[in-house]
Amino acid sequence: MIFTTRFAPSPTGPLHLGHAYSALVAHDMARAAGGTFHLRIDDLDQARSRPDWEAQIRDDLHWLGLSWPEPVMRQSERLPRYRAALEVLWQRGLLYPCGCSRADIRAAAAAPQEGAPLHGPDGVIYPGTCRPVTPPTGPLPDVPLRLDMARALAALAAPLSFRETGAGPAGETGTIVPRDMVARVGDVALARPALGASYHLAVVCDDADQGVTHVVRGQDLFEATQIHVLLQRLLGMETPVYHHHGLIRDETGKRLAKRDDARAIATYRAAGQSPADLRGLVGL
Repeated sequence: MIFTTRFAPSPTGPLHLGHAYSALVAHDMARAAGGTFHLRIDDLDQARSRPDWEAQIRDDLHWLGLSWPEPVMRQSERLPRYRAALEVLWQRGLLYPCGCSRADIRAAAAAPQEGAPLHGPDGVIYPGTCRPVTPPTGPLPDVPLRLDMARALAALAAPLSFRETGAGPAGETGTIVPRDMVARVGDVALARPALGASYHLAVVCDDADQGVTHVVRGQDLFEATQIHVLLQRLLGMETPVYHHHGLIRDETGKRLAKRDDARAIATYRAAGQSPADLRGLVGL
C-alpha cells in the first residue's frame, strides 16, 4: 500500500498559517513514507470560489516547497460522480427529501419541548421534521436530500470504527468506535441542488477515487470523520487511516480562519519571511 494523502483547500480566500501547517504536515508525512501528496480543489461552492484564489493557493504552496501530481482534482467537475453515489443510497432507501431551511431547523430544534438546540459535526442536529415513516421511492429527485441515520446504521453488517494515528480534541487515538450517531450527529444533508452535493459526500468519493490511504487534517474535522466512515461503508469504499493534527491558534486561543488576512501566507511572504521562517512559526 503506497501512502497517499491530500490537501483540499477551498479557493474562497487566502491560505493562512493554519493551512500552511496542515499542508506541510501532510506533504512531509507522504514524503517520509515515499508516498504521494495530492492537491485537490474543493470548489463546490461556485458562488464563492474564484480562479485568482486558486492561483494564489498554488503559488503559496509551491513557495513553501510542496509539489503534487497534475492535473489536480476539482470537485466542480465531479458532479456526475456525486450524483451516482446519491443514486446508490437512494435505491437502498437511505435518503429522503428535506424542504427545511436553516431557519426552520434552528426553530424546530429550539422549540420549548425540545430544549436548547444541539450541535453536531454537521451543525444544528436535524430534528427529523421531514423524515418519512417509510423510505421514498421513484427516481432520485433533484432536491435537498438527507441521510436517514437510523436506517443507515441498521443497514451495516458490523459496527463502525476507524484508525486514528493523530489525536482527536479529547486526545483520542488508536481504533475509534463512534457512539450514538442518531442522537449526536442526526440526519446529515448529502445533497444540496445549489452545490450538487454536500462536503461529506464529496470528500468520501474524492478520497476513494484518488486512492487516499491516509487522511491528514485538523482536529476541527475529527467529529465529521464518523460521517465519512459511515458513507464509506454504505458505498463499499475502503476506510483510510486518519491523522488529525492540532490547530494553529492566535494569541487568544482562537483557531485561524480565512478572515484572518493578517495571518495569510502571502502577508508573511510580502514581509520578507522565508519558507523556513513559516515552518518555524507553525512549530515545524
